[in-house]
Amino acid sequence: MLNYIIRRILLMIPTLIGITLLVFMLIALSPGGIGAALMASGGGAMQSSSSIAITRAKLEDRYGLNEPALIQYTRWLARISPIKFGQRDLVTPAGDLITKPRPIPTPAGWQWFDSTLPDVATPTAEQISAQFPADDSAKRAEAFRAVERNYTDARATFTAADANLRDAFKRYVEAANPPDAWSTFLRNQQPIIRRIIAQEPDRSVKEFAELEKLSAEARAAWANAATQRALLVAAMRTRPYPEAGFGISGVVSVAWPDLGTAFSVQRPVIDLIGEHLPVTLLLNIIAFPIIYLIAIPSGMLAAVRKGTWADVGLGGVFIGFYSVPVVLAGALALGFLATPEYLNAFPTSAMTSKSAESMTFLPSFGPDGFSRGYLLDLLWHLVLPVVCIVYGGFAVLSKQTRAAMLENFNADYVRTAKAKGVSNRDVIFAHVFRNSLLPLITMFVTIFPAMLAGSVVIERIFSIPGMGYMLIEAISQRDREIILANTTIIAVVNLLALLAADILYATADPRIAYK
Repeated sequence: MLNYIIRRILLMIPTLIGITLLVFMLIALSPGGIGAALMASGGGAMQSSSSIAITRAKLEDRYGLNEPALIQYTRWLARISPIKFGQRDLVTPAGDLITKPRPIPTPAGWQWFDSTLPDVATPTAEQISAQFPADDSAKRAEAFRAVERNYTDARATFTAADANLRDAFKRYVEAANPPDAWSTFLRNQQPIIRRIIAQEPDRSVKEFAELEKLSAEARAAWANAATQRALLVAAMRTRPYPEAGFGISGVVSVAWPDLGTAFSVQRPVIDLIGEHLPVTLLLNIIAFPIIYLIAIPSGMLAAVRKGTWADVGLGGVFIGFYSVPVVLAGALALGFLATPEYLNAFPTSAMTSKSAESMTFLPSFGPDGFSRGYLLDLLWHLVLPVVCIVYGGFAVLSKQTRAAMLENFNADYVRTAKAKGVSNRDVIFAHVFRNSLLPLITMFVTIFPAMLAGSVVIERIFSIPGMGYMLIEAISQRDREIILANTTIIAVVNLLALLAADILYATADPRIAYK
């Protein structure tokens, strides 16, 4: 069994890579790609040109948006892996991770104007030791923050200069070539630099003078940004903040997976999951026991009394419930049970009342009369969402239990037990029901991961801030980090649930063995 579990865990790694790669490429192939999604989540359309340049510089530095999608995915995979290679990240007092800055991309088409790029000044050991004293951690951290700001500004300046240079290349192409030749040098209204610089420059075109000027500015900005990056990398080696995880060797370390920062809200994804996950778990921990406590006994009763009114009636009621879409059920529940025009018996949204923080935890009587307390107020708010979750699960689980038990009722061992005089109760519970557990285990394995995915529709209808609600918001905001983090967590839970199912199979049925 141990060898089987180890093999299954090892097989989870390529499966997880395949799932996350598929989702990552879907985001990358969406209109505008990952960069457009992140700019949209950051409100890029409403920012000034300088703010856009700073935003783009931060995005390129963190996500490598100027690189191919597969390279970006490899870098993302390295971030979420607990095994790290290279220089270790730093952890600020606020808990944010500071990673080694990416190399500065070279200015577009610089080979057209110069044979070499400007020299990059590398800080000496004496300069670093003077600026970052080893015996003063507070001064070292303050100096590091200043270097980090300078690097961010320098990279943003270069990003803006390079964007202006690319626009100038486009204008040059349009002025130097007839319209029918533009497709040779432009793709999606963006210049194909390698094709342009493969041609001899036409200095007679007036746009070339502007192009030459902007190229000089971009090369100067590149040199400054590269210099500031070299200083920042050297500053990180002085360890102004504690390093993440612990080192195994000089180039290998182990640290918590970095799920990234949600760009739409500027917060670590792990913090957002920590806020939304308990809500979804609470909602489903209440709902799923109700489903099992009602559906399994109902399925057993329907199997024992096959063909009677109990069998037909329960099956008809559960199928009727199952036929009602969750969206319709939620809308009807809000419209008839939670509005002043009708019953107005339940709240319409949220998990608690606005005054819940001032309530006592348990119901109590005071000078103002009865106070339902925080616990009763929470349960009151959860009545409609839980009802909408549970009613559709009765039919599937009940029918599955009924079918599994009917199959076992016709088995030879049941007839043998009855012939030996075993009581009907023992036949049902000790023999038939136990051997009917395998399909129920399969159902549980499919239901358990849904607890983390969240009941998306229900959380949206009742404005419950759970995992499903967060995922819908991330999709609408096109926040890559939240989407990928949710995908990873759900995939891991599904894979572990399937492994747990195999182990439970062997526990429930001794005939199943893994060798």
